[in-house]
Amino acid sequence: MNVIFTCGGTGGHINPAIAVAKRLKERKPNCQILFVGAEDGMETTLIPREGFRLETLTISNYSRKLDLKALRHNLKTVRTIRKAMKRARQIIEEFKPDVIVGTGGYASFPMLKMGSKMGIPTALHEANAVPGLATRMVCDKVDRIMVSFEESRKEYKHADRVIAVGMPVREEFVYTKREDARKALGLDDKPLIVSAWGSLGAREMNKKIARFMKLECKEGRYRHVHATGSFGWRWMPEYVKEQGVDLAAQSLVTMQEYIYNMPELMAAADLFISRAGASTLNEIAAAGTPCIIVPSPNVTNNHQEMNARILEQRGAAVVIRETECDGEILYKKACELLEDAPRRQAMTKALREMAVIDSAERILDIILELANH
Repeated sequence: MNVIFTCGGTGGHINPAIAVAKRLKERKPNCQILFVGAEDGMETTLIPREGFRLETLTISNYSRKLDLKALRHNLKTVRTIRKAMKRARQIIEEFKPDVIVGTGGYASFPMLKMGSKMGIPTALHEANAVPGLATRMVCDKVDRIMVSFEESRKEYKHADRVIAVGMPVREEFVYTKREDARKALGLDDKPLIVSAWGSLGAREMNKKIARFMKLECKEGRYRHVHATGSFGWRWMPEYVKEQGVDLAAQSLVTMQEYIYNMPELMAAADLFISRAGASTLNEIAAAGTPCIIVPSPNVTNNHQEMNARILEQRGAAVVIRETECDGEILYKKACELLEDAPRRQAMTKALREMAVIDSAERILDIILELANH
């Protein structure tokens, strides 16, 4: 059995594919797995690290602007896609896949479209509440459309092909116990806040968190761990000092570039503050951690807010638009939640009811069905 996974761009596209590929290898040890991604994407680092073979395509995105520069860019993209389609055919002819699975990003489009054209069973997984451009370009061609949220079904013309499967997350988010995590981290009874705006960080939101820190350092009511992201780490430590906050003298508030033990910290946390990427929200749901979500306004089709509103409608999250919050508002809302244990318990219950802990198995079952194995 040969399976191609095609994805790229962000961890939210790549990590679910890796999770399913690992489960496939466990269930079918003799299967052959090939990843196909973009030549300049995160996948060139993440996928080989997991021991999978990777082929790459030259990919270019579309610009939605209407100026001359955008027109030139899009003409280049059309030429790039034509070349990518030829390369996709070559990869398919050489590897002879039984099924092709796309999990998002522009790199998935050529493989899924060419696979469908060549009669190969195809499936795609859309993590966000609304489909991105790459998904829209190919969703009418694939055999199965797998979505994270049941509410997303209405976004597709062929609803009979749509299956809600959730989104694969690391098992540690599901099974790490709060008591064990807090003991391992050496925490006392003080409530813990964890915040992060993604691997790169978000400049404006990091500034607001700096104001948040100033307020909480004055009161000393909570512990707080904040991840700045790689860009934020370059300037935020100095910016926080300029706000009059000396973190070196604070034992309750810490700041770091990345959080490498996120499942443990999320399990230990009383409150998590973040963006609304589909991967992050599914990790929050799996951990059952009460949360404040500030969706990024700088994404296609405002999909982060739509992701977040699904949690909000179920009582699983507090959602605040970036334009409607600052450090004071965020801190006030955090205090309200941390002083309201019944509400946080209700949020945890709602999150865990949303979590699809067997998502990888559901996707794998669909792959095996399409491949007739």
